[in-house]
Amino acid sequence: MILDVKDLTLRFGGLTAVNRVSFGIEEGSIESLIGPNGAGKTSVFNCLTGFYKPQEGEVLFQGTSVLRQKPHKITTMGMARTFQNLRLFKNLTVMENVMSGMHCRTSAGAAAAVLRSPAQRAEENRIREVAIECMEFVGILDKKDRTAKNLPYGDQRRVEWARALATQPKLLLLDEPAAGLNYDEKERLIELIRRIRDERKITVFLIEHDMGLVMKISEQIFVLDYGVKIAEGTAQEVKNNPKVIEAYLGKEEEAV
Repeated sequence: MILDVKDLTLRFGGLTAVNRVSFGIEEGSIESLIGPNGAGKTSVFNCLTGFYKPQEGEVLFQGTSVLRQKPHKITTMGMARTFQNLRLFKNLTVMENVMSGMHCRTSAGAAAAVLRSPAQRAEENRIREVAIECMEFVGILDKKDRTAKNLPYGDQRRVEWARALATQPKLLLLDEPAAGLNYDEKERLIELIRRIRDERKITVFLIEHDMGLVMKISEQIFVLDYGVKIAEGTAQEVKNNPKVIEAYLGKEEEAV
């Protein structure tokens, strides 16, 4: 397991957002976390990536606990994420946005940047090379000099994916990557996620509301409802699970 989550529990005051959730992500897989609105999915992602500090449980990434680590340290360890709402540097170019993802892999300090040392110049060239490769991989290299805020929504999504890839992760967490995309863009997203796993050898874990996309791409699915894991299994197993059907469609009222 590249990621092993045990009894994860997160409370906000008297509200338990995540309640003793356990699961494991197999290295080299594409797996999904689903559930109705408010089920606690993004809260789980925030715990995994250091944005929330759970009160109980353990999160092991490649055998090392990440619960006491800050988000940038977790990224350096090899776990990258995107967000449900876009978080781009809107006034920077696409190239500059993607280059920012390499920050966790750089070592030159302020003095080296001012003095323009050979090591600093070599590192800057490497950052540009990685950014160009990531932009080409997601299909936005031709837009590298455009300001991020002037791109269509679908292309802004791709900028965020390219920036996440630029961190050179072992595990990529995608929070609702299909949100706001049309049918053709979603089909291309499915192909891209498979290429990320197959060509770049990156494990992918996603939250997604589009059940068609989830069922097409996921090798394993975990289902949350009110912060509790109610099911896990293959797409077919989850689709036919009575608890999952009840969570999404409600319980049939008894005839009076």
